[in-house]
Amino acid sequence: MNRKKQSTAVRFGPAIKAFLLCVVICGSGLGYVWQKQQIVALGRQIKQGETRLEELRRENKQRGDALAWLRSPQALDARVRELKLGLVLPQPEQVVLMLEQMIQSQPIAQQRVEKPALAAKR
Repeated sequence: MNRKKQSTAVRFGPAIKAFLLCVVICGSGLGYVWQKQQIVALGRQIKQGETRLEELRRENKQRGDALAWLRSPQALDARVRELKLGLVLPQPEQVVLMLEQMIQSQPIAQQRVEKPALAAKR
């Protein structure tokens, strides 16, 4: 066959197929590189988050220890003396113990129902 008699679709067909194949391969490569960059960026964010979390935990422990110290009797006593409030520990005679009565093993719903009935009987 003579080349002049071939249609243009036959002459450009393989070139178009090769071009499309190159576009698909390049697109796949670019997508792969983009995803890799996203994975690296997410890894950095996770690392920063873990570092921040560890820092906050350490800070929380320090503040908890400081709070425990401020609540201790020694620290409270020192603060009272510093502010000259004149507070002292109560004498044993000044301490009143309040004992709670144990409620019998009745469910709460029955106790509520029985109370108005007892008030009506009186």
